Amino acid sequence: MSPVAASTTPTGTALVRAENVHKSFGPNEVLKGINLEVNAGEVVCLLGASGSGKSTFLRCINHLETVSNGRIWVGGNVVGYRQVGNSLHELSDKEAARQRQHIGMVFQRFNLFPHMTVLENIIEGPVLVKKERATEAKRHASELLARVGLAGRENSYPRQLSGGQQQRVAIARALAMKPELILFDEPTSALDPELVGEVLDVMKDLARSGLTMIVVTHEIGFAKEVADRVAFMHNGQIVEIGPPAEVLGNPQHERTKAFLSRVL
Repeated sequence: MSPVAASTTPTGTALVRAENVHKSFGPNEVLKGINLEVNAGEVVCLLGASGSGKSTFLRCINHLETVSNGRIWVGGNVVGYRQVGNSLHELSDKEAARQRQHIGMVFQRFNLFPHMTVLENIIEGPVLVKKERATEAKRHASELLARVGLAGRENSYPRQLSGGQQQRVAIARALAMKPELILFDEPTSALDPELVGEVLDVMKDLARSGLTMIVVTHEIGFAKEVADRVAFMHNGQIVEIGPPAEVLGNPQHERTKAFLSRVL
């Protein structure tokens, strides 16, 4: 089986660290002091109502959004900055893209290029960003397609695939970069109900392989089965975090209780 992660961070030590993270869009403060550590090899699910800041937090980890205050570290590096002595200097777009290659992301919408085949979608990052040889990138892409249950679909176009198949291609595309960390932003929310299971099965396999994952999801069953910890977000803050059995089975915060009473 081909590797899906190239982590240099020992299992059990913090791969991701968020410290007092704030994010505002004009006068609207979306994140209000997020503190979180995620260890290498850990799966953390973020739960919460729409508008609680979950997706914004993910985008800050990947530097698709810049934080307004606070810091995020991934693999010991400050996301979006380089440290020179005691000073932080914002990365250029090119430098940020180079840093981002270690962090995979799967979006709600599949974001596949419609004019490219499945194979071309998957190898674009490794070839253009990581400068891999095309032959090696294609070999790895075929291995990843087999892993996500799409062997033989290299020459298909996105329009020829179901939503669940497109999302599995998107997962393979993220894995092709051999990231240390992969972020999932409600990866099943755009799928018809009968297609959700096939995507969750792939994610369960990745979790078992030891890949570090942060997952924004409303799939409570998935969180209960796969997550090492569940964090519940409300109004831009993490108000409760712990093992799934505790947070989902015996929530302490009133907002967590109210949320679970509606979705369970």
